[in-house]
Amino acid sequence: MTDAALQVDNNSFLLKGTAYTLTTLQLLSLDYETMNAQLASKVEQAPKFFNNTPVVLDLQKVASLPVAIDFTKLLNMMRQHKLIPVGIRGGTPEQNGRALALGLAIMYDTRYNEQEKPQQEKLQPAKDPGTQTPSLLVTQPVRSGQQIYARGGDLIITAPVSAGAEVIADGHIHIYAPLRGRALAGVNGDKNARIFCSCLEAELVSVAGQYSVNEDLRQAAWEQAVVVALQGDELRITTLS
Repeated sequence: MTDAALQVDNNSFLLKGTAYTLTTLQLLSLDYETMNAQLASKVEQAPKFFNNTPVVLDLQKVASLPVAIDFTKLLNMMRQHKLIPVGIRGGTPEQNGRALALGLAIMYDTRYNEQEKPQQEKLQPAKDPGTQTPSLLVTQPVRSGQQIYARGGDLIITAPVSAGAEVIADGHIHIYAPLRGRALAGVNGDKNARIFCSCLEAELVSVAGQYSVNEDLRQAAWEQAVVVALQGDELRITTLS
């Protein structure tokens, strides 16, 4: 086969901007032994969800501690539990430099102090408050292995969401059928987002990064119509009458 036959339009690759949902592990202490035990317990609750999951380390709560963060120990711990560390956020310049040397990306988040972000990002024009992003309507079953993302708005689904499927929205998620897969609302940090479903049988539900897995959900309102919302930083599941 010739080199020309291996190329498309004389280009060897394309660069595209794509949004992916990343799990965040927010560090609240640097007690690695306790962290390891609690992480093992959490992964055991939903091994299929966490297996080979890309994870961002959130250092905001521990960045100012006088003890240096042992990145090597953290990364080895995560890989031991089959998580894949891809980056950090909320770190100091010194911590960012050490993370970069280990091949981790630096993730910037608008919820952090504006000084953390590159200067050019501050120059983006503000969104017109009168602009409304339309909801995404899905009328076909969402099958195992599928992922649907409603960017900038709500997601409305009128068919079942199968186990192994993932539905994501920057806003609310409405499911007028059984939810057996994973549903993640407010993925850009909207703590007012909600998940509504007519029959809760989910593997995982999440609002603004706070989540509950199947084992916890079975003790809440299993196979009932519910709304999932945040109260403070705690996920609450309430039945719908």
